[in-house]
Amino acid sequence: MTAEDQIKQTVTDHDVVLFMKGTKAMPQCGFSSRVAGVLNYMGVDYADVNVLEDEALRQGIKTFSDWPTIPQLYVKGEFVGGCDIITEMTLSGELDELFSTKGVNFDKAAAEKIREANA
Repeated sequence: MTAEDQIKQTVTDHDVVLFMKGTKAMPQCGFSSRVAGVLNYMGVDYADVNVLEDEALRQGIKTFSDWPTIPQLYVKGEFVGGCDIITEMTLSGELDELFSTKGVNFDKAAAEKIREANA
């Protein structure tokens, strides 16, 4: 299976996927840690894919999304963005709207707490 096939299957099989450096339990870069932290705090059920374990996957995800950096968040098969975009969407409430529209369960009160803490 090619890296592209593996990526397609992963984003198809899971509602929310975070391609990251490390794992959701042990992120290995600050940007991955930030996005995983937001998803974890909001109680989102997501698959984490450690791109450090496979160089073909690490390069493949950048080509697949046409996005040069890691982490990368996918919701219902669609690329949403990297750390800066997810941070902005969290603080503006857009991430809540996306999850609600796509039928992804999350803790709305936790999302509000993130915004309050960053106001």
